[in-house]
Amino acid sequence: MGAVTTAEESLAETFTGHRAHLVGVAYRLTGSVADAEDAVQEAWLRLSGLSDQSREAIRDVRAWLTTVVGRICLDRLRSAAVRRERYVGQWLPEPLVTTGEDDPLDAVVRDDGVRMAALVVLDRLTPEQRVAFVLHDAFGLPFDEIAATLGVTPAAARQHASRGRRAVADAAPPPRVALEEQREVLARFTAALAAGDVRTVLGLLHPDVVLVGDGGGKARTAVNRIEGADRVARFLLGLRRKYGELLADSTPALVNGDLGLLYPQRGPLSARVSAFVVRDGRIAAMFDVVNPDKLGHVDFGG
Repeated sequence: MGAVTTAEESLAETFTGHRAHLVGVAYRLTGSVADAEDAVQEAWLRLSGLSDQSREAIRDVRAWLTTVVGRICLDRLRSAAVRRERYVGQWLPEPLVTTGEDDPLDAVVRDDGVRMAALVVLDRLTPEQRVAFVLHDAFGLPFDEIAATLGVTPAAARQHASRGRRAVADAAPPPRVALEEQREVLARFTAALAAGDVRTVLGLLHPDVVLVGDGGGKARTAVNRIEGADRVARFLLGLRRKYGELLADSTPALVNGDLGLLYPQRGPLSARVSAFVVRDGRIAAMFDVVNPDKLGHVDFGG
């Protein structure tokens, strides 16, 4: 009995060592914290449910688990594609909010590939392109294993990855800037917005800035993409006039590894997570996640 227990503990310890990696894989594939956690849990159940002989036949546990997670996430992506046809407004990934203080997901958000802007680009791919591209380019899985995950030939898997790679290259967000620069730009921007300083707000918005909101028809935000500094500034200043002091009640946080803001539910203002992209000392993109279905895992504090 002791030997069995030891074997189970050893297996659990091995899996725990790969867990952060698997969460990173699943989250990058699905853009959903809940789906990522479910996929990783399902991978554990499949591993622990194998016979001793089957486990011993696995040459590389990490690669095996990555492939299993990829297959589970492919099913989730296909289901999500159907749901999105009925989705109200824009679709954004679930924000991944971390503390930066020994947070178990800190290793996941360090990667540029899980930035909100990068995940938005991945959302433009087909499920097959996304799985092939992410598993090969980000995690180094060979195409024969990816082909087995997709149920296609290695040549077809390679083609899916190639098409995904081209699409991502064409729309890649600017490189992540240092957090200190992000902090400075965001502090100046929020102060100018609170003061209603139109000129400074405009000066801190990149000419090609885009604002994307995701309320899912369940909470208020921009339904359509807003593009250009003038239009974004008018929208934000309109929110300031409407909600006033409520918008000042925000907490800086790391959102997908970049600096963002958490807004708790306050009166008519819905709880929301806002993420930003800073480029050339100005804000180049804003992502406003308000759909309550995507915020259940976020701790907004008291």
